[in-house]
Amino acid sequence: MTVESKPVPHAALDVGAVVAELKSVRRSWRAAQGRSLEPGGRDLPSRDVLQAILADLRGVLFPMRLGPPELRQEVEDYYVGVTLDKALHALLGQVRLELQHSARHAHLSPREIEARALTIVQAFADALPGIRRLLDTDVLAAFHGDPAAHSVDEVLLCYPGVHAIINHRLAHTLHGLGATMLARLIAEIAHGETGIDIHPGARIGSGFFIDHGTGVVIGETATIGERVRIYQAVTLGAKRFPVDAQGHLKKGLPRHPNIEDDVVIYAGATVLGRVTIGAGATIGGNLWVTHDVPPGVHLTQARFEEAGRVPVEVAG
Repeated sequence: MTVESKPVPHAALDVGAVVAELKSVRRSWRAAQGRSLEPGGRDLPSRDVLQAILADLRGVLFPMRLGPPELRQEVEDYYVGVTLDKALHALLGQVRLELQHSARHAHLSPREIEARALTIVQAFADALPGIRRLLDTDVLAAFHGDPAAHSVDEVLLCYPGVHAIINHRLAHTLHGLGATMLARLIAEIAHGETGIDIHPGARIGSGFFIDHGTGVVIGETATIGERVRIYQAVTLGAKRFPVDAQGHLKKGLPRHPNIEDDVVIYAGATVLGRVTIGAGATIGGNLWVTHDVPPGVHLTQARFEEAGRVPVEVAG
């Protein structure tokens, strides 16, 4: 004998009042921000679209390693051409959206927006060969800097630090061309995927290697020289945040460290403020550094060692 179960009626939820209140909150926010209350479409770039663009650009830069698995070398140029054209046209649409969004304040006409978007995307495209050359130095730095690495292909496919620096090289280029919101979105995509947070404004020289990587933070105005190596949980951050007469944070001031060539910064070290870490210096793990470090110094929790000198204890 079977017993038929009776359908359970759906609970009646009243969402009408919530929808109306959310509309009121949105309108209040838009009015306070000086935004149009007229109906219209989305005028902001899309993170999802950018993720697809980045996947295509990684394939364009490294087709036989980051491109489609079925790709063969005899059609490599064809794949690069078709994929690059697709990625650049998608990027052009995203740049237009950013410029339309900023046009509220810059008062750009539709013709000016289109001309500026084309200029930005063409300049970005022209920069890609140089970006590839720079990334080759980063890949080699990772291979030579990690005894566990068996090949350059392994570091390109597997290392989060290399993945993050690919995104950074692309984002930094867009940042310099004026597409700052897109650049920040690209940086945050890498942050979410790798745990490595590099502001697109940071200037990073060739041969850069982030080993392990999780928890690394590099601020907007940081400058990093050539052949620099850093480890997980390193922060290159700001020490103070000056404010203006109205109490608002001042934007864009140099406030992050300068890291010169051939510096090594070990895990957990925090370097704050507009300090300079001299060429060839080594910063030991878990240090808190707020003053300049001379070139060639090996700084640890217990002492610092200068090249050719007896170790000296550091007070307190």
